[in-house]
Amino acid sequence: MKFRTQRISWLFFATCMLLLCLQIVYGFIMGFAHMGYDVLHDYIPFNTARATHTNVLVVWLLCGFMGAAYYIVPEESGRELWSPKLAVVQWASLLLVAVTAVIGFHFNWWEGRKFLEIPRPLDYLVVINVLSFVLNIGMTTFTGKRYTTTGMVLLVGLVSAALLYLPGMIWFDSQVMDSYFRWWVVHLWVEGVWELIMGAIMSYLLIKLTGVDREVIEKWLYIIVGLTFVSGILGTGHHYYWIGAPEYWLIVGGVFSALEPLAFLGMALYGVTMARRGGRKHPNKIAMYWTVGCGIMSFVGAGFLGFAHTLPSVNIYTHGTLVTAMHGHLAFWGAYAMIVLAIISYAMPQMTGRKFFDTWVPEWAFWISNIGMLSMTCAFAVAGVTQVYLERRVGMDFLEVQAAVAVHFTALVLAASLFTLGILLFIYDFIRYGFPSDEAVEGAAEPEAAAAK
Repeated sequence: MKFRTQRISWLFFATCMLLLCLQIVYGFIMGFAHMGYDVLHDYIPFNTARATHTNVLVVWLLCGFMGAAYYIVPEESGRELWSPKLAVVQWASLLLVAVTAVIGFHFNWWEGRKFLEIPRPLDYLVVINVLSFVLNIGMTTFTGKRYTTTGMVLLVGLVSAALLYLPGMIWFDSQVMDSYFRWWVVHLWVEGVWELIMGAIMSYLLIKLTGVDREVIEKWLYIIVGLTFVSGILGTGHHYYWIGAPEYWLIVGGVFSALEPLAFLGMALYGVTMARRGGRKHPNKIAMYWTVGCGIMSFVGAGFLGFAHTLPSVNIYTHGTLVTAMHGHLAFWGAYAMIVLAIISYAMPQMTGRKFFDTWVPEWAFWISNIGMLSMTCAFAVAGVTQVYLERRVGMDFLEVQAAVAVHFTALVLAASLFTLGILLFIYDFIRYGFPSDEAVEGAAEPEAAAAK
């Protein structure tokens, strides 16, 4: 750790761990409800559990991105964080908004718009919070000693994510218009600007872990940015097929949705190629596992499985079914959760000065969680294909189909238990590292120096 203020990212990383646990708990509540054991329905209805599960996912990933930015930007800009106090206040307010929103969901205080359920008064607090974050990161960048491609792409991604939150706050009386602009937030985040954030974090980690020249890695980053903008923006059209938008979206969305896997394939090749070309054997190999694994799993989950069901001829049957959950779970895990866990795995030894990355715990956490997630994806796939056939082809009633696919959720819950074990091992490893240490500021460069020798 080169700068003392980088340790502020620990607050955001610790919050990630807490919110991830909460998300998993509500995932189990929904899993058991699908199996027919909805014993908590009087206290936590299914719609409450679903809203909490999805919104907590978004918050903990954003929290991870913010923590990553607070760790990466000072180093990339060559100076301490512009305002450490503002960063702490911003973290506390973000946590307060998240807790308030979750409690509100349990009292039916929400907007009721899928993925954007957060109540409107809290929307304004989120905007203030994100603006203060962007101000802090922006001032650190522009008053720094240098500008790097990695740092600037990260900043552009963060600013764009903040701006694209605003369309979701516009009120429309028309359901079509509301759904149209809602996807500006939901899709252009996860398949647009979040990819810039992901690419920048991956670039930083590969520079640190592989020893490949920064210029070479950042040239790849330019390619990722280009692919993201070409395919991700117009690929939003695959959400417009069935909401009453003009017919041309059927063609535009279909064509550019087919191109979207290219960005993730580029990311996978990017990570694997840089890892192989690297002459340095960094001692923190678990951070490399998460980094390269992110590229590979994002291609499978977001790229391949996304392509498999978003083409119009397929999506007419799969839209709104458990096939979407199959794609969504592996896509979010591979593309965004893994890159957050990668930066945490790299930063914790740097911030604390403790080197626990060569023990069995983090490696088992990596493999068990990934095997568990792949197993969950398979269970969702079987349940989803069954649902599509019975509901969309045979014509069975929705509730009859849900009862028919309930048996598949037994396998899903078992797979989720395996995934949870891996996450608990990761959290245990996080706790082992403890709090950031002042001594780590002076000794942070030792792993790199030792690896270079």
